[in-house]
Amino acid sequence: MAESPPTWTVSINATPEKVWALVADLGRQHEWSPKPYKVEWLSGQPNAVGSTFRSTGWLPNDKQHAMEGSVTVNDPMNTFEVVTHDAKEEWRNRYDVKPSGSQTTVTKTMAGPPLSGAKKVAFSVIFAVFIKGAVQKGMNMLKAAAEASA
Repeated sequence: MAESPPTWTVSINATPEKVWALVADLGRQHEWSPKPYKVEWLSGQPNAVGSTFRSTGWLPNDKQHAMEGSVTVNDPMNTFEVVTHDAKEEWRNRYDVKPSGSQTTVTKTMAGPPLSGAKKVAFSVIFAVFIKGAVQKGMNMLKAAAEASA
């Protein structure tokens, strides 16, 4: 059985519209990224399904890691998803936005390539040491940014 991809969830004291404006605009995601991040649109309308982009951001041992990707889902107020790749791997980042009473809940799911053997063990260590906490910090920064604009 395949392992479920990791998820992070945060509850935000802001409307779905305020949260969506930050989540579903790649040009604004740097506002709540714990590491420097920028995006350049290569084709299509920004943030529209099928549009392509190049992102540059931090990875362990590479402060200026470039990836290219496309928007695969933009279901307003519900789901925003991109698929990115470099020469080695493909990653899927999905944000599900749900109203929850007076709050909005955002769940991020991050899925990467299937791994096995030594590569799986190495990634498990990198994930635990570098990625898991950084993604949670980003989700907390999303919460702070959305609540500040509410």
